[in-house]
Amino acid sequence: MLRETVRALAEAKIAPHAAAVDEEARFPQEALDALIAADLHAVHVPEEYGGAGADALATVIVIEEVARACVSSSLIPAVNKLGSLPVILSGSEDLKKKYLGPLAKGDAMFSYALSEPDAGSDAAGMKTKAVRDGDFWVLNGVKRWITNAGVSEYYTVMAVTDPTKRSKGISAFVVEKSDEGVSFGAPEKKLGIKGSPTREVYFDNVRIPPDRMIGEEGTGFATAMKTLDHTRITIAAQALGVAQGALDYAKGYVQERKQFGKPIGDFQGIQFMLADMAMKLEAARQLTYSAAAKSERLDSDLTFFGAAAKCFASDVAMEVTTDAVQLLGGYGYTRDYPVERMMRDAKITQIYEGTNQVQRIVMARNLP
Repeated sequence: MLRETVRALAEAKIAPHAAAVDEEARFPQEALDALIAADLHAVHVPEEYGGAGADALATVIVIEEVARACVSSSLIPAVNKLGSLPVILSGSEDLKKKYLGPLAKGDAMFSYALSEPDAGSDAAGMKTKAVRDGDFWVLNGVKRWITNAGVSEYYTVMAVTDPTKRSKGISAFVVEKSDEGVSFGAPEKKLGIKGSPTREVYFDNVRIPPDRMIGEEGTGFATAMKTLDHTRITIAAQALGVAQGALDYAKGYVQERKQFGKPIGDFQGIQFMLADMAMKLEAARQLTYSAAAKSERLDSDLTFFGAAAKCFASDVAMEVTTDAVQLLGGYGYTRDYPVERMMRDAKITQIYEGTNQVQRIVMARNLP
């Protein structure tokens, strides 16, 4: 029922704008409005803070179905979870009440600020600092590749509070867009997900009250990594959605396109391509749903399964969307058809929230 509800909403309110959002590289406001109206913009927020209280699998299905129509739009529920999960996992009760309520209501979005110009895969090498000044913390530094930066009201920011301790000297804070000293760089000009703004975030002597620290001092990096164990599964969900959208479109196309006197879907070479696409997509879906169940149960092997789901599903998405372009031939290569956008959008799922090379390192270190 949830899948049917989200699919109907995505097809009616999100898909019609997907091509324009990509073409104009503009934020999908129509999608945000539709998701908020249906209470699907941040379904993961627990009921006690005014949220829908959706479990990890339900959240995956929401993101998957939105991504089937528009990957840029699926970053609204996905990044709202990524940005706020550190608060849910490690934040004080006061912090949860203060920030999860407006998120659940749709009054604010939440972003996650971990990466920096010189700290991507090596996130522990970050340089953004938070220095104590009386009761306050003063933040200085730059974060890069921040999804929905400038649109989101709230940011979970990781900063070094003790440079002598490397990852154990990193703390997490909630920073608000309106805080004095917060500013944003120009939007990145990207290959795909053009409707989701990606910008640098600058902190210039930003004063943060002590109650905005998430968890204890020095626990920020551990919280960041624990968060990714759960949210990598939402990237797998995006990958499933875009792959399903491409497969659905290609399936319809090969029944209509005629060559040599019959639909090209009647040729065995085409049938084998479609069979492989569907088989790999279903394998990715089962792995992703299994990982989502582990996320909900807090299973001890979640780290492996989260990395595996993200890695496998995103590799499948890239393959399936590329094959969909191939099945449409020359038409697939034009912007008149949606599969080239899907192929461009799929690529990022292999890169963000940890490249697939890093996922393989994570898996190797956490073999079940």
